[in-house]
Amino acid sequence: MAELSAGSAHAAVHPPGLRHHFEDMEQQHEAGNLGMWVFLVTEILFFGGLFAAYAIYRSLYLPGFEAGSRLLDVKLGATNTAVLIGSSLTMALAVHAAQTGKRKALIFFLLLTMVLGAVFLGIKFDEYATKWHHGLVPGLKWAPDEEMYKNAPLGSVELFFCFYFFMTGLHALHMIIGFGIMTVMTLEAWGGKFSAEYYAPVEVSGLYWHFVDIVWIFLFPLLYLIGGRY
Repeated sequence: MAELSAGSAHAAVHPPGLRHHFEDMEQQHEAGNLGMWVFLVTEILFFGGLFAAYAIYRSLYLPGFEAGSRLLDVKLGATNTAVLIGSSLTMALAVHAAQTGKRKALIFFLLLTMVLGAVFLGIKFDEYATKWHHGLVPGLKWAPDEEMYKNAPLGSVELFFCFYFFMTGLHALHMIIGFGIMTVMTLEAWGGKFSAEYYAPVEVSGLYWHFVDIVWIFLFPLLYLIGGRY
């Protein structure tokens, strides 16, 4: 009986999901959020440097960057933007389901988030395939038709596509990583790991997913819309 009482007392002090180096669930939750925000700050600095470099080179080689932007498919870019906004909604609903202890809803919204992420990647890879077909891949297959870039300096058009593939490719890599994270969260939710008392991993995963979505919100107008298209 004494051992049983001691075990019950230990469970009360250390509820499921509480790591031994934290005093309570609140401290663990705050530490997890802080860690993710620190990571996201480094990501903001990284992407911010890319955006700054793009802005500088665009100002230096404006005709080529405008011509390159006009070769992108705005409809596909807009579709992917809508898809990612939808995935942010489903991710937010997944976090809410975790906070309220609704296991089935959590699994459903995590799976839906993954489906939308897969749709985004499918559209993006289809767009890459089209660029390959038209000879618009710098360093690998660069042979654009002269009519495509309307006599703009070909070197600066190629520079635009270097930025395009590097920035969108890096973003796609983050999406793939996020897809893996959502897979892990779904498997753990299926195993009943999360509850209304312990949902921090889902929440910090949601922060990462929202960040990746926000990066695309900047990439879409930067690459597709402000190239003198209209």
